[in-house]
Amino acid sequence: KDIDECATGTHNCRADQVCVNLRGSFSCQCPSGYQKRGDQCVDIDECTLPPYCHHRCVNTPGSYYCQCNAGFQLASNNHTCVDINECDANNPCAQQCYNILGSFICQCNPGFELSSDRINCEDTDECRTSSYICQYQCVNEPGKFSCVCPEGYQVVGGRTCQDINECETTNECREDEICWNYHGGFRCYPRNPCQEPYVLTSENRCVCPVSNAICRELPYSVVYKYMSIRSDRTVPSDIFQIQATTIYPNTINTFRIKSGNENGEFYLRQTSTVSAMLVLVKSLSGPREHIVDLEMLTVNSLNYRTSSVLRLTIIVGPYAF
Repeated sequence: KDIDECATGTHNCRADQVCVNLRGSFSCQCPSGYQKRGDQCVDIDECTLPPYCHHRCVNTPGSYYCQCNAGFQLASNNHTCVDINECDANNPCAQQCYNILGSFICQCNPGFELSSDRINCEDTDECRTSSYICQYQCVNEPGKFSCVCPEGYQVVGGRTCQDINECETTNECREDEICWNYHGGFRCYPRNPCQEPYVLTSENRCVCPVSNAICRELPYSVVYKYMSIRSDRTVPSDIFQIQATTIYPNTINTFRIKSGNENGEFYLRQTSTVSAMLVLVKSLSGPREHIVDLEMLTVNSLNYRTSSVLRLTIIVGPYAF
């Protein structure tokens, strides 16, 4: 009957060896993960042998295990590494998360930008990006911005300011007044602007009757006109044309600025024998009102002189739009 030396302890195997009973004898072997080198058992470096780990192999005494890079986890076979979907597992992003192989990317909703930690989102101050984003004033809001306009204007197209025609909306003028809209507001002017000895003959036209002796030293007619211009208009700029309404034969017409040009903001350029152009030569800032008298002097071959005045009220708006 075979004696089991391993069971009886009559073998001479080392402590780091495993006794294996044989028929009529015994054998000293190395445990799993070790190999015999002479009389000693030395560890086998499994990381140098197949099957290899997908990413990293860590050798241990008598064994080994596999490790995965960040963003991966071991599959059930303990060798293969599979991607971790961080967006599904525990969304680390403040707003939008996009999974990529081994990692993830955070993105922000429109109107926000990634902070330095690449995870959180900070509001984008669009108003700081450009001074031209709004025509007048930009107001930053969480995730967006809005444009506002000054009083007398309304926002058009989200960014542009358009003048409100108060004469069509909230006309506050009296019955004996006419409403004149200008850039940024409105004004009321008398329907009958004539002053003695002038009398109203048609809308905005006042005539001094020749039967009145006082009229011999005064312009025969005064016509009242109104116009609006924006503030800080580019100069020089043609702004208003004056033209004779009645043309007489054998007469010469000359034009001049009679009053209202004390600071030299205007120049009157004669364009024909019966017309002239008012030119703005100095930029005007509003809001302000200019009243300029443009005179046409008519002389005939018998040296008969008469004149007519166009009283032009120029309203300069408060802004350049």
